Amino acid sequence: MANIDTESRLYRKGLGLRAEVQEPLRKDYAGLVVDFARERNFKLVAGDLTFRLAKEFGFCYGVDRAVEYAYEARARFPGKRIFITGEIIHNPYVNGRLSEMGIQFLDGPYGTDEKFASITTDDVVLLPAFGVSAGELEILRKKGMILVDTTCGSVMNVWKNVDHYARDGFTSVVHGKSGHEETKATVSRATKGNGHYIVVHDLNESEMVGDYIETSHDRTRFMEFFSDAVSPGFDPDSHLTHIGLANQTTMLSSESLEIAERLRQSMVRRFGESELEARFRSFDTICSATQERQDAVVELCEEGVDLMLVIGGYNSSNTAHLAEICSEKFPTFHIADSLSMESAVLIRHKPLHEQKEVEATDWLPEGALKIGVTAGASTPDVKVDEVIERVLAFRGLTRHDLTG
Repeated sequence: MANIDTESRLYRKGLGLRAEVQEPLRKDYAGLVVDFARERNFKLVAGDLTFRLAKEFGFCYGVDRAVEYAYEARARFPGKRIFITGEIIHNPYVNGRLSEMGIQFLDGPYGTDEKFASITTDDVVLLPAFGVSAGELEILRKKGMILVDTTCGSVMNVWKNVDHYARDGFTSVVHGKSGHEETKATVSRATKGNGHYIVVHDLNESEMVGDYIETSHDRTRFMEFFSDAVSPGFDPDSHLTHIGLANQTTMLSSESLEIAERLRQSMVRRFGESELEARFRSFDTICSATQERQDAVVELCEEGVDLMLVIGGYNSSNTAHLAEICSEKFPTFHIADSLSMESAVLIRHKPLHEQKEVEATDWLPEGALKIGVTAGASTPDVKVDEVIERVLAFRGLTRHDLTG
């Protein structure tokens, strides 16, 4: 039976229709080529092309669950308007399918009443896998509509940590992207009690925080730089004396660990080893699926390929980090889907650290090639199928030519 808080009409463990939605989910997202590859140790050969697929890629458990709940909601409430606060996950194909099913995406400023002005108690609202801010959730609860919460369990684990930090008067230092939905939802829970937060995007920004902890030098410049990444009333002189580390679950794991160690050292240099336990806390909150996908792509890089195709939405953080790992070793193309490959000569892709898609030529050399393939946690298998089949077509081959 579906788990529902009857007072607020909030569904958190499905809507009791899991079996009924499996066939439409399979039809929309399953990949026959991917299934074939999994049965053959993730290696496929056709002509002079060899495809090596990472051993972990594509939909993670949290994404699977979120999409399944959306399909259940459509089946459970066929006559109701269904809204979702934002993209359910960062994949244009999946969000497009939900739109085709009549699920409407809400616009407007983040966390304001205006965003939900047209919603009534008769409507259904989906909360995406990234979660929503504490303020948004409170607005929706008060409105009294049916809520279907698809927030990933790994994200909620981060929330628990920052909530503990806040209650104990610690400042949450969050490794993430300050504009990302997940990080916004996380930091909204970091200000309970006497809590504050600061978001650092990368190791360089953590160096700035560490230097300030040690020296308190140039407060004005520090606050100008982090003006959009700190809590209201943030004072670095008082709020960086007790810190707890957390991270957006899709960040690069190795960098999160480096950031934690860098700030730990700063706290030791400022306050001494004896004060560390009372002033510094750190928990690894990278989700296991993100870690597994990063580890799998590292393993694939160690094996060696001629080029890498990384498939997923351009606004997908975990996909971008897979591309980052691969680009250190091989020519790497982060593509949205198969249509990004216009021909064997021309490809549209998003380079690392660039904001927009660019074109590249002569990306698929002639002759024998070993092509590595991976996909972000929000990319369905069917999109991986389409990429492999399109590459095959450039060589006059089809999926029927594939062998293990």
